Amino acid sequence: METKEILEKYKIIAVVGYSDNPDRDAHGISGFMNTHGYKVAGVNPKLAGKTIDGIECFSRLSDIPYKVNIINIFRKSDAVEEIVREVLEMKDKPEVIWAQLGVINSAAKKLAEDNGFIYVENKCIYVEHKLNHIN
Repeated sequence: METKEILEKYKIIAVVGYSDNPDRDAHGISGFMNTHGYKVAGVNPKLAGKTIDGIECFSRLSDIPYKVNIINIFRKSDAVEEIVREVLEMKDKPEVIWAQLGVINSAAKKLAEDNGFIYVENKCIYVEHKLNHIN
């Protein structure tokens, strides 16, 4: 599935590594997506229970009380496999696992794809949104 199709079809995003720091991409990109037709949940244990710029924050993926379509990962590459394992434990599994630009982990990719997830790696969700002219 192409990124354009993913972004047109799936509208609920959990951002793992969400930041409340406006200088961080995890904050700015999440805010952009949240104001452009997507519902965004932040995942960061330090921010759990807070709502920042309309984004409700949770400690873990399993704490989100609704179905998420895309897990968008803003963490270092060596953390991604563990995040995929957490996704596998979710009751209501997402369709897509998206590792941001510069985030590459072949073991995580294989684990995700072997378990039926669409896996996007080393691509920025914001850039793909802009390039594909998503409304």
